[in-house]
Amino acid sequence: MSHTHLPYEDYRLSGEELRRAVERYASNPLYLDNEEWVNDDNPFRRQLRPQVIKHLDFDRVLPRKDILHYTGLAAQRMLTSIYESDLMFLPKAGLDRKWHDFQRFYSPTNRALGEMVRPALERFAFGFLDEEVHVSGQWTRKSLEAFLRELEKKDFSEPSASETAIAKSNDPQRAAHMWLIQFCGDFLAEASPMGRNILGYYGPAQSEWFKILIDEYGYGVHATKHSKLFENTLASVGLRCDLHHYWQFYLNSSLLMNNYFHYLGKNHELFFRYLGALYYTESTLVDFCRRAHTLLKKVFGNDVDTTYFTEHVHIDQHHGKMALEKLILPVVDTCGEEVIADIVRGYEEFQAIAQIADADFADQIRWMDEGPKNKELHDPVWAAIESGRVTAPVAHLVEPRGELSNTHCHDGDELCHIVSGTMRFVSGYRSYQILEAGQGTVIAKNRLHGAIIESEECVYQIHSVGDYRTCLC
Repeated sequence: MSHTHLPYEDYRLSGEELRRAVERYASNPLYLDNEEWVNDDNPFRRQLRPQVIKHLDFDRVLPRKDILHYTGLAAQRMLTSIYESDLMFLPKAGLDRKWHDFQRFYSPTNRALGEMVRPALERFAFGFLDEEVHVSGQWTRKSLEAFLRELEKKDFSEPSASETAIAKSNDPQRAAHMWLIQFCGDFLAEASPMGRNILGYYGPAQSEWFKILIDEYGYGVHATKHSKLFENTLASVGLRCDLHHYWQFYLNSSLLMNNYFHYLGKNHELFFRYLGALYYTESTLVDFCRRAHTLLKKVFGNDVDTTYFTEHVHIDQHHGKMALEKLILPVVDTCGEEVIADIVRGYEEFQAIAQIADADFADQIRWMDEGPKNKELHDPVWAAIESGRVTAPVAHLVEPRGELSNTHCHDGDELCHIVSGTMRFVSGYRSYQILEAGQGTVIAKNRLHGAIIESEECVYQIHSVGDYRTCLC
């Protein structure tokens, strides 16, 4: 008796089928544009701008040079929502008037549609790492240990680009608020990606990893749970701590960095990469948290609660040692040296992503600080367009009072020109310029921004100038 079997094929959505599936996922009412800048104690609402998503192409690998483009932001926002439908969230004040949102977020339809498009979005968003990171040579247990222990000798005392941008900002408190907001998606659900690798069965290393996880969860004492400590930090500087309250102010690269761990944890074939990334982050967090404590005290004074950071200075010295000696090396002993390349790859990939996020945040703060200058740049750029010396594609828009343009970015420089009415142009948390008729602003490429109309009607134009400096020649 013969048996005919269907050929086994990898699952992959592409082309028009992928576009329709992404559009269908993003059309969930939870993901529509918001009428306010923030989400009020509702962890299920995430603004995905589906009216734009349907025009985007995710059937490719986004090149490293384009990683901060709007398609990258759109993909990271969707991936955050897809990953987090595996996690349990409840509003602080309960489900009153949010029951339907709870049902929609955890519905089989939302979860199934998310899983259908997730592999394509992951390829799109993280595929650049295949070109960014290369692991070569013959690795042994001994050479891996030597490589990882080199991190212990590195000097991380110098401030990062982000920390320098905050210190040099013309409004350090505003910059530090924006900085803390970038951590909310990760720190308020701390160790959730890690939890994806705790379940299962793989011997003593599993129990060692569980020890790191329960440290993050305060050994079952809620007051010492690390996410609760971060809530205290937020509250001490006047920020809200309900999950994704500040969704619209998350930068592309902040989502990228947090999603990377979900990506590794969700796809268990990447288990060994997670080990390398875990070692890098646990080992470097010690100095980062020490610097963060000092910076926040300098910016906000003694009223800021930095226990979250001082606790990590203590605990992550232990976690880095545990990750290497109790987790990584025993796993290599059990699984063999063929897994080492993936461990090194995860280490290098997360280091690359952290560098992208650091530079991106610093650029955003500098752009926020230059708001008045960007407003002044309107006049010479507009003059070049009005005279015909520069020709640029233009979008004409008419919007009523209260119309909120949810945050987004552009792939090239843009000029916003107000024909009539009043717009509040927002370039970050507590950062804005008021634009009246005849005024406007230069919008730098890749910079997160939004706007709200403050007159009965506002008529304005968006000119895609590419590089605004060409208009000043």
